[in-house]
Amino acid sequence: MVTRNALLFLSRHEGLKDFATRFKPFKKMTTRFVAGETLDETVAAIRELNAHGCTASFDHLNESVTKVSETEEEVREYLRILAAIDESGIKSNVSIKLTQFGLDIDPELTYRNARTVVAEAERRGNFVRVDMEDSKVTQVTLDIFGRLRGEFGLDTVGIVVQSYLRRTHRDILELLKIPARIRLCKGAYNEPPEAAFPDKKDVDENYVRCMQVLLGSGTYHGIATHDERMIEATVAFAQKEGIGKQAFEFQMLYGVRRDLQLKLAREGYGMRVYVPYGKHWYPYFMRRLAERPANVWFVLKNMLKG
Repeated sequence: MVTRNALLFLSRHEGLKDFATRFKPFKKMTTRFVAGETLDETVAAIRELNAHGCTASFDHLNESVTKVSETEEEVREYLRILAAIDESGIKSNVSIKLTQFGLDIDPELTYRNARTVVAEAERRGNFVRVDMEDSKVTQVTLDIFGRLRGEFGLDTVGIVVQSYLRRTHRDILELLKIPARIRLCKGAYNEPPEAAFPDKKDVDENYVRCMQVLLGSGTYHGIATHDERMIEATVAFAQKEGIGKQAFEFQMLYGVRRDLQLKLAREGYGMRVYVPYGKHWYPYFMRRLAERPANVWFVLKNMLKG
């Protein structure tokens, strides 16, 4: 059986990408979760989402950059993204990972690169979401976000937290003091038990606990989940507390539970879809497979068919 940990291990070996893409079913499967390798392909995908009542978050895939020149290219790519959003008129903000901007090289370099993108977003009236990665960089990510939020407005830069981390409830309480716009998700990295809850039950309980704090804060947040029980818990809490549908938004990943995405949009909830693209799609794609074993068997079954 292909385990979650095995897939997460494979996600860290991008050299396997060339081998995997020799199989047409594998390559076809990637188009479900990745909008394309180019900016134009992704703009077209987001335009289609907009037509169905969903907004988007534009994400260029490229993790753990190790050269300064590569971080500078990531900055240029995000400036191109922000320009493309304006020129095309699509409804989208952007998401960034700080490892793209040099976190494995120098936090100060990372801050300067991220600041350039956030400043351009502010100039264009857009919004940047700073993604959260594995627990080794949680604190430095929060520190850099805090600096950015100190310089830019609530509606210009936001942050992500993960309910599987034991520290997250405490982090939320501190972030709300700033305040900050927060995206709550469960988390998709392989973490040690001292950092993250190993049992799904505990992750879910912490998710609901954190969601309730966020919705009760009066700030506009993103509730990111594909779990229908978490969605039902969010809807029930909002209705009980008299929190309107436009006071928060649901967020999901491109290609995951498209039925739910459209249903929530039709019901009048804000529905934002995280839309990844780029040549470095392999690590992201493998983590999506790890999250849902049914996806693995779909790929393997079709590979066996040739």
